[in-house]
Amino acid sequence: MRLIPTKSMKPGMKLAKTIYNDHGRVLLSEGVPVTARMISRLQQLHVTFVYIEDSRTKDIHVPNMISDKVRKKAITTITDTFKQLEKEDTISKWFVMDQSSKKLKNLINHLLSDMKSNDEVSSLLTDVYVHDNYVFTHSLNVTLYALSIGLKLGLSQNDLEILGLGGILHDIGKMQIPAEILFKPGKLSSEEYTEMKKHTTYGYDILRNMHTIPLLVAHCAYQHHERLNGSGYPRGVKAPDIHLFGKILAVADVFDAVTSHRIYRSAMLPHEGLEILYAGSDTLFEPSIIEAFRKSVAIYPFGLTVTLNDGRKGLVVGQNKDLTERPIIRIIEEEGTEIEEPYDINLKDYLDVGIVDCDIKNHMSAVS
Repeated sequence: MRLIPTKSMKPGMKLAKTIYNDHGRVLLSEGVPVTARMISRLQQLHVTFVYIEDSRTKDIHVPNMISDKVRKKAITTITDTFKQLEKEDTISKWFVMDQSSKKLKNLINHLLSDMKSNDEVSSLLTDVYVHDNYVFTHSLNVTLYALSIGLKLGLSQNDLEILGLGGILHDIGKMQIPAEILFKPGKLSSEEYTEMKKHTTYGYDILRNMHTIPLLVAHCAYQHHERLNGSGYPRGVKAPDIHLFGKILAVADVFDAVTSHRIYRSAMLPHEGLEILYAGSDTLFEPSIIEAFRKSVAIYPFGLTVTLNDGRKGLVVGQNKDLTERPIIRIIEEEGTEIEEPYDINLKDYLDVGIVDCDIKNHMSAVS
């Protein structure tokens, strides 16, 4: 299979990976030749990337971080919890959270079980899913990324459960932000941005008095926009006053924000999102947390077409644990000519060879 921008699809291409919506319903099945109408619909649904069949990479298996069944259950649980909290008064919110906390804790254990049983480097190309509400999907993605970091840092089971709850509920305060601000397609005005930033305080106020939710979860909602140098919000505190979980969620939150499609811009690829994190290393984000994240995820997604520094081109067909910036590449082109017999090279064994570009970025700039 090969990864291409949806905007580069042509009628007749066959999908190599089924496209689902958040609730597990099949939108387009694997093996189906796409039509111009289907392509247009995928673009309308903001699917940025797709996997298509490619005879040179039939053997590629793309591991999911969690199963589609668990993903469906997670989105349903998060959606139900958020929507109930949105329409209830303060006292009723406590009751809703008391009822929901057991479901959320059970969900965290399901997520951790799936992640621990997956022995491969996980693919983080979440934008191949179609979502109804960015807030709900974002909450799940941030949770997965935060748990990946927590597992790599060796956190205890209890800490992972609290961190997972913090990830799911970090944006719960957005349920009190007016919809016209929350879902505004363009840039927010200064007044609107001021209101948007209040979601951290709203979330903290909702969660801090919940008897079935650890107080640390409330601080996750409160601190995930704080930055090491004090430039964040709502309090502008610096590194010593930001809890480890707040620092982890800051990395997870920013990464998902830039690698997910938004109305005003297309999704970035994982390695581009990681570059943004590294640009803020030690000033905005904790370096050790970025490193833990880098080691646990597929920076260059399976099926991505890349150019090497010696001019060869190939497709990403495998990953190396703890060295995800140096994947296994199937060479398909040398000196500008497609070769008859592709072959694989493992970049961890050839330290003088590196990735300098990826074709998907060039395609996207050409068709945007």
